[in-house]
Amino acid sequence: MSAQAHRLYHLGSAKLSRSNLSRINEGKPYSLYEVLFSKLLHRCQGLAPSHNFKFKNPLYSLDASSIDLSLPMFPWADFRKTKGAIKLHVGLNHNGYLPEFVTVTEGKDHDVTVGRTLKFPKGSIIAVGKGYNDYSWYNQLTIKEIFFVTRIKSNAKYRVIKRNTVLKDKGITSDQTIEFTGTHTSKKCPTKLRCIGYKDKMSGKHYIFLTNNFKLSAKTIADIYKARWQVELFFKWIKQNLKIKSFIGTSKNAVLTQIWIALCLYLLLAYIKFQSKLNKSMQQILRLLQLNLFEKRDLMVLLRGEPIKDRSLSINQMALL
Repeated sequence: MSAQAHRLYHLGSAKLSRSNLSRINEGKPYSLYEVLFSKLLHRCQGLAPSHNFKFKNPLYSLDASSIDLSLPMFPWADFRKTKGAIKLHVGLNHNGYLPEFVTVTEGKDHDVTVGRTLKFPKGSIIAVGKGYNDYSWYNQLTIKEIFFVTRIKSNAKYRVIKRNTVLKDKGITSDQTIEFTGTHTSKKCPTKLRCIGYKDKMSGKHYIFLTNNFKLSAKTIADIYKARWQVELFFKWIKQNLKIKSFIGTSKNAVLTQIWIALCLYLLLAYIKFQSKLNKSMQQILRLLQLNLFEKRDLMVLLRGEPIKDRSLSINQMALL
């Protein structure tokens, strides 16, 4: 902002300091940006491409990521004796990789506690890690006709009811119908489930997946869990590119404001990507916008890399369609 001070007047903006930003983030309610996020998400959902699987069920990946905070500077974010943290929970829709479910909680809150509160459409498939292990929740999802794919705990007690034939050339080592036999587990989840063994050819690691979906092939179930990595990439991307590791302002409102603004920016980039239909990554779009932030340019011309023909640009072209 300081380097481009000579352009601010022509853009209709005044000089802005870090202290000014901090004061704004402290005073303006973060709920404003939370509502804006919901409106942007609705816009993006209408343009988002479908996921890469052949089935038509909505596919979600759930995960949570901790954001470390200095306890002396953020005393409200009490996590451990000498450490502060908050936790960002995301339900990533694989249609366009949009963060459809987002919640920010205290660092101590367990992943599955938030998972239980999410309301997925009937017929959805959700991929979750071991942090979401809850047999009662698995049973509730089954009753609601929502499918899940996860990894079974190593100490789970169950018996095999049926063994299905497997395609070993696909890496599938077993495909079984099981029911839990543990005293408490069998009461929490009395329904029959499917247990699939899979050996990754690249790493040589062996995985055992648990699901309530008996229609999809065993290899597809394994691929669904593998696709859960997309939510990990989402966390990595926003932390590296959207500056939610360091904060301007130390209050809870300031931190949440910055997080929700970052999420809104992610959706704006996704919208531009979907609308432009160009083969550019969100990283490339972000870099182009950063380099031309103080230039009045036609957005599509900029994305296509066309030369500037007319430097006069209507202010209406700066508006979101």
